[in-house]
Amino acid sequence: MDPLSLRPAAPAQVVLALGANVGKVVPTLRTAVRALSSLEGLTVTAVAPLARTTAVTIPGTEPQPDYLNTVLLATTTMTPRELHEVCQDLEAAAGRVRTAPWGPRTLDIDLISFEGVTSDDPALTLPHPRAAERAFVLVPWSTADPFAELDGRSVAALAEAAPDRGGLRWLALDWLDSDRLPALPTGQYVVPPTDDQV
Repeated sequence: MDPLSLRPAAPAQVVLALGANVGKVVPTLRTAVRALSSLEGLTVTAVAPLARTTAVTIPGTEPQPDYLNTVLLATTTMTPRELHEVCQDLEAAAGRVRTAPWGPRTLDIDLISFEGVTSDDPALTLPHPRAAERAFVLVPWSTADPFAELDGRSVAALAEAAPDRGGLRWLALDWLDSDRLPALPTGQYVVPPTDDQV
């Protein structure tokens, strides 16, 4: 049996990472969180702080604007494939165009882990093969759940050792309900929403 097509016998814990760096980023992330929160078969239990991070790019490629990233903790009765398809549909609805690996994104939703499921399927590898070294996933996640583990390792400890840890610019705790995001640091910036964009 394909483990990605098996429905869990009881609601399974899942972790989703959301990020974007082009377009109306904050409204797009808020829309995605609302869509996932209202999805039948998925119960969101926590929304992590919003993290602004420098873009992780392929060496030699053009620099990109900073990303805004967050993590959702949830339980689901969906199969991993069903949840993955929902995420891809939300990306498409946000105008995601896959032109180059690690390119700019209007919305990226990755299924990081799915309780009880491991998979080497190229279309959906579980746990996510690079999550353990990505501060833009690990820092928000460990803030939402300080005791979280990824593949048997402490997410908080992984966050401290992540190669891109120095690219974390700020965390915004109440980003879903407030536009009072932290002050601008130096570097490229993703413009926060105006009233007519929310």
